[in-house]
Amino acid sequence: MGSRRRAQLPLLLLLALAALAAEARFVVEKNSLMVTSPTSLRGRHDSAIGNFGIPQYGGSMAGAVVYPKDNADACDAFDGKHTFRAKPGALPTFLLVDRGNCLFAKKVWNAQNAGASAVLVVDDKDEPLITMDLPREDDEAAKYIQNITIPSALIDKKFGEQLKKAVKDGEMVNVNLDWREAVPHPDDRVEYELWTNSNDECGPKCDMLMNFLKEFKGAAQLLEKGGYSQFTPHYITWYCPQAFVISKQCKSQCINHGRYCAPDPEQDFSTGYEGKDVVVENLRQLCVFKVANENKKPWAWWDYVTDFHIRCPMKEKKYNKKCAETVIKSLGLDVKKIGKGSRGDVTILPTLVVNNRQYRGKLERKAVLKAICAGFEETTEPNVCLSDDIETNECLNDNGGCWQDKVANVTACRDTFRGRVCECPTFNGVQFKGDGYSNCEPAGPGKCLINHGGCWHETRNGKTFSACQESGDGKCKCPAGFRGDGVKKCEDIDECKEKKACQCPDCKCRDTWGGYECTCSGDLLYIKEHDTCISKTAVQAKAAWAAVWGILIVLVVVAAGSYVVYKYRLRSYMDSEIRAIMAQYMPLDSQGEVPNHTNDEDRS
Repeated sequence: MGSRRRAQLPLLLLLALAALAAEARFVVEKNSLMVTSPTSLRGRHDSAIGNFGIPQYGGSMAGAVVYPKDNADACDAFDGKHTFRAKPGALPTFLLVDRGNCLFAKKVWNAQNAGASAVLVVDDKDEPLITMDLPREDDEAAKYIQNITIPSALIDKKFGEQLKKAVKDGEMVNVNLDWREAVPHPDDRVEYELWTNSNDECGPKCDMLMNFLKEFKGAAQLLEKGGYSQFTPHYITWYCPQAFVISKQCKSQCINHGRYCAPDPEQDFSTGYEGKDVVVENLRQLCVFKVANENKKPWAWWDYVTDFHIRCPMKEKKYNKKCAETVIKSLGLDVKKIGKGSRGDVTILPTLVVNNRQYRGKLERKAVLKAICAGFEETTEPNVCLSDDIETNECLNDNGGCWQDKVANVTACRDTFRGRVCECPTFNGVQFKGDGYSNCEPAGPGKCLINHGGCWHETRNGKTFSACQESGDGKCKCPAGFRGDGVKKCEDIDECKEKKACQCPDCKCRDTWGGYECTCSGDLLYIKEHDTCISKTAVQAKAAWAAVWGILIVLVVVAAGSYVVYKYRLRSYMDSEIRAIMAQYMPLDSQGEVPNHTNDEDRS
């Protein structure tokens, strides 16, 4: 048994080397990293998107760079539960770590557990950027690769050293990761490809792929049926080196004289399914896609691959032609047309290509849908891209690092399928203005209704004073009776002590919060407008004279009104009388001639 295993290893190694030739055709997908501070490093730099986690396709993320004093390679768990979690109102933390000593994914996993929002890995050698790929499947890696949700990127050594020096020198290093151009979005249709495999027994990577197919099927079919996307599947194959074509191992793993191969599912040539069984099913699935396209139902491929995985699994010994044909018939496809076709393209990475750009990140429904939706020209996204289902929900975690007013329950954090954005909101008809991260202030009409416009305010004994102004320059200004900056404090002025009021000889002053009270001795009354005291008799006399004058004025007005009415009615009466008398002797302009009957009587 041991010798058979040893004989197997050279062939597997050569198959791997052959596969590496195919892998070289895949380019490193990059996103833009913009340094906004310090000034000496300001500008754009390339970074290679990690092939795990969830990049914010179509969006961007701003953050503050932190370089750990200990555990700089992030290969060990960091002390403390949320060592690098950003404080409310602060920018998210981008943890800068060194390459080496452990898997890329493990570094990102440890950083995520410590509260980092993104990870920048500094290359340890001067070389072109490479893609940080998924680790080989093993028990340790399987524990965390499926649970990484933060984005990560590799940066070159020179740039990384500059960032580390700036952080060590105590400078504030702020950067912005931009994925908006990571996926081209030229028009209202997205073209994407899935590089896959029908093998369902290759460990965590196969489990991830099969789960993705089932979860993403609904969204994929909606996009395809609506004409929003054009999908094409490709299948992973290898070739066998010419020198080993006639070997037992090559014959069990390949078809067409070693041209198309797949690894033995169990890695054991003496039992179970062989690699060529996988190749045949791959070809069958390609044929299903071709026939479904011819029938104008390309989305039927998704039904076939998910149904085949459920109904024909390897572990139940149903991974065969008979079971496949049962599935094909159930979907209403022509079995006779299935099985004729050519091979799929060759690659070693099961991944997605969206608008000719390779997708990087977790193969998971929401993450992939975000990447595909980012491929649409803005404002042309279909409804499936605008649903709450694919929001990132980053605002649930420390408010996404955005500004918020907990008292007024207002936040600048907004989740979208392109990632969370920090934008000052409009709340109850009031527009807030600011950078969205550390500051948002209400502006315009109604701003004083929202937490008094961010100005000083205080309530005592049911009485509220506020420094907020709806009109004027809009700045916070302490109200009358107070002095201060209007934002953080307004102190009550002691009008009595400062002799600002109640200064007449007979006045007695008592200071109150936000004002004062002034009284007079004896039977004197205080007149605030004149800041003086006068006797009650004088006040009463003035009131009596005011009443007399008021009555006289009313009588005059009534008399004048009566006279006007009388003149009007008299004039109207006289006019009507005069018109009646005149009408008897001469016709008026508005009347016809009055007939004269005297001659009529004579003629009779």
